[in-house]
Amino acid sequence: MSQEYKIIIPMAGLGSRMRPHTWSKPKPLLPLAGKTVLDHSLDQFTTLPDLDKAEYVFIISPNQGDLIQKYMQRVHPEKKVHFIVQEEMRGQSHALWCAREYLKGPMLMAFSDTLIDTDLRFLSHEDADAVAWVKPMEDPRRFGVIELDPEGWATHLVEKPTDVRNNLVLVGFYYFRHAEALLEAINEQMRRGTSLKGEFFLADAINILIEKGARMRKQQIDVWLDAGIPSAVLETNRYYLDHGRAGESAGSFPGSVIVPPVYIAPGASIESSVVGPHVSIATGCKLKNVVISNSIVDAQTSIENMVIEGSIIGRDAALTGRVAHLNIGDNCEVKG
Repeated sequence: MSQEYKIIIPMAGLGSRMRPHTWSKPKPLLPLAGKTVLDHSLDQFTTLPDLDKAEYVFIISPNQGDLIQKYMQRVHPEKKVHFIVQEEMRGQSHALWCAREYLKGPMLMAFSDTLIDTDLRFLSHEDADAVAWVKPMEDPRRFGVIELDPEGWATHLVEKPTDVRNNLVLVGFYYFRHAEALLEAINEQMRRGTSLKGEFFLADAINILIEKGARMRKQQIDVWLDAGIPSAVLETNRYYLDHGRAGESAGSFPGSVIVPPVYIAPGASIESSVVGPHVSIATGCKLKNVVISNSIVDAQTSIENMVIEGSIIGRDAALTGRVAHLNIGDNCEVKG
């Protein structure tokens, strides 16, 4: 049976852990393996049944301006997207409540900096009320976990468990058969005042949903990536390059050595340099006498006479000299 899914992507955080890069752009627009974090987030849904009928709901913050809107219009004009502003940072459930006018029927929700490998075709015949994607982790205590009964149905979600007996970690990717039922649970959560330091967490709303009789099961995955902090972004960049998720590099670079896997965008200029492995170079970049590995360089940046490793460099930057590690934002200038 054909369904019209709502795909909800909350992205209203301040991006403080990715500064300085997020001073000038929202975290979903950070470069990652030849695309943006947002592009890779959208790629997670390519196997969704009836994807052409899906509607997207992006929950953004006031400080992000219209950068994400403009990006979607330019790069993904075929997608139907609604933008909701979460004026106050009052948690995940509150973000969904802000978007309640669009939450009807079956919905998927994924946090913008959570990236997984999954096949969604099973949803065409899914009979559970909800599904939570999980990954077994050796130490789950920094995360949330799902508790299951002997038949495999969820009984409770637990934030930051105190022991490691249950290692089924919630990755932040969910399916709900009826978005309206989740909204009722969120409304009850806010009525009860179930929050932590003024923030309403989705796990508490899901627990109310289960309490009211909803059947939730787990969907286990093997690959869970993150784009929330610089070290994680570089790790995710390496994974995508290793698995051919960045497309083919463009151009020829005489006098340079390219050590795959790398992604070099059309319009990049590389001279007398060693690039790779695990390097993403955006369009318009110019590298001369550079040795660079395990790094991401955003568009229109110029680098000369440097050795760089494990770095994230913003756009329109100019760098010269010899530095081993950099984490600098847009429009910066560094001279050694």
